[in-house]
Amino acid sequence: MVNSTATTASADRRSRQRTSAEHVSTLGAANLNPFGDLHTLQHLSTRLARSLRGVFEPMLRKGVRSWVEPIVVQRFADYVAEREPGLTGWVPMTMVPGNGAALMVIDGKFALEALDLFFGGTGDAPHPLPGEFSPAAETMVKRIAGQITGPLRNAWEPVSRIEFAVGNVELNASMLADLDGDDAMIVSRFGIAPEGVKPVFLDIVYPVAGLKPHGPSINAKVHGRSADPEPKWQNGLTRAAMGVRFEVRSVLAEPTISLGRLLELTEGDVIPISFGQFVPIMVAANRLGTGVVGTSNGKAAIRIHQLERLDEEDFQ
Repeated sequence: MVNSTATTASADRRSRQRTSAEHVSTLGAANLNPFGDLHTLQHLSTRLARSLRGVFEPMLRKGVRSWVEPIVVQRFADYVAEREPGLTGWVPMTMVPGNGAALMVIDGKFALEALDLFFGGTGDAPHPLPGEFSPAAETMVKRIAGQITGPLRNAWEPVSRIEFAVGNVELNASMLADLDGDDAMIVSRFGIAPEGVKPVFLDIVYPVAGLKPHGPSINAKVHGRSADPEPKWQNGLTRAAMGVRFEVRSVLAEPTISLGRLLELTEGDVIPISFGQFVPIMVAANRLGTGVVGTSNGKAAIRIHQLERLDEEDFQ
């Protein structure tokens, strides 16, 4: 949580020291953070960090560890000054509702490595790095930002329903017309560590002014995981759930006939059917697997041949 001891290995963290999100009011000093301890923002950033694996693993073609560092609040000019010099992509993401815009800030080297992978390469960036993005590289930066907006929206959903629209990529923070050096910013820094590769960092930066319409939700307490349920109650619930009955059925065949033939049917007519060796076994609307038709204890029965893998989404 905010200002707590970091759980990420020190080797994976940036060496540059960063100021804490905790702000002590002093006479004559402006309060950069009107949202208190920022537990809610740290919580949703943790949710986003978990989902970033689904964005970067297909892109980088290898397993990825992802985490979020403790949130900090600082002046925009200070944030820009602390970044290492070099090629950087600054991507505004308009927040709707409201008139604010978050920023995705990504190292240019990482974007160029992703571009090389996209075109079938091994993930190498040119050395030295160019002074600006090519049209293809700029498209890649926007592509990364676009793929993040979905998980970002989902991470925010328990707090506030916000849509994020990706804007144009800027090479210099001074080109961001709506931001001033004295603007207070909330910085969430995400670590992305592909297997066997030094981690890279991607920042999501929120202007404090743009988050003020969502202030009541941000200041609300985050409800963490509740205490473990009482064992007797949990066992009773489990027994009740295990007693729920489901209809299991199998469709041997579904022949088709014309309307004319259907109207001519009389008692005793035979409708020919055919089916393969295996027939489907259904539970509700889900396919449980396949089986072989036979008999058991003098009754028709189906012997299970293969069970399908059921995903959790099938039960939503």
